[in-house]
Amino acid sequence: MSRLALVYGGDSAEREISLRSGRAVSEALTRVGIAHEAFDGARAVIDAARERRVDRVFNMLHGRGGEDGCLQGALALYGLPVTGSGVLASALTMDKLQTKRIWRAVGLPTPDWRVATDAGQAQAIAGALGAPVFVKPAREGSSVGMSRVDETGQLAAAIARALTHDDTALVERMIDGPEYTAAMLDDRALPLIRIATPREFYDFDAKYEAGDTEYHCPCGLSGPREAELQAMALQAFEVLGCSGWGRVDFLLDGEGDPWLLEANTVPGMTDHSLVPMAAAAADLDFDVLVRRILATAGGHACNA
Repeated sequence: MSRLALVYGGDSAEREISLRSGRAVSEALTRVGIAHEAFDGARAVIDAARERRVDRVFNMLHGRGGEDGCLQGALALYGLPVTGSGVLASALTMDKLQTKRIWRAVGLPTPDWRVATDAGQAQAIAGALGAPVFVKPAREGSSVGMSRVDETGQLAAAIARALTHDDTALVERMIDGPEYTAAMLDDRALPLIRIATPREFYDFDAKYEAGDTEYHCPCGLSGPREAELQAMALQAFEVLGCSGWGRVDFLLDGEGDPWLLEANTVPGMTDHSLVPMAAAAADLDFDVLVRRILATAGGHACNA
């Protein structure tokens, strides 16, 4: 533990959130007496791994470079354990399109979608999906580059916006209903959280800045229904190869049926973040949660 590396920051679009998460984790590690060295970005900690200056890595890098399998693969080459999921699961979950394809292939519910690589495809996609839809970069988190489109005439601009963040955009049929998240820890789902925002959708500001977002935990569902949805979310997590800790987001439609949106392998750990909220509902304070996440660090083979 004396050679523990905590990596956060980096240069992804989620840098600022990663900095917040990393600082919170660093403070918790200090409180519980675990010595660690902080590194800003994947390159810095990989250099330390090459020089054999660290034994284990606590990964708090959100987004590309840290959550997409790159860091996990590099550390695997040096035989260093890292918290959370391995290379394959990290890469799959970072790509919302591949995540949805796997869920659909195994019969798990996820909203219909189309892929856009050019704003000129908007008319054909609008004919297939109609409106409203959500448009997202395929490989970004924290709602970066995401738009809600209520009229088909707005679709081309939304696709163009998403394509400034990635070369592939996901256009997804909107499900009108409440949003839930299932935090995962040690192969089990923590209590569900229902998210309510007065905004058009749960965007970046609603996640990290606004004071008007509501988080309901208990989520308001009956015990048996919550258990059923937790089991579905855990299956969605595991079928992607995810392990250790993470989060799965989904919606319920007007009939109460669930629709999976995405999975996250390095969720936020800020004062607005969902995993610490769910852990608190399970009587795990932040420091205990950090220790439990650290315990997930195990060696990942280069192809796992």
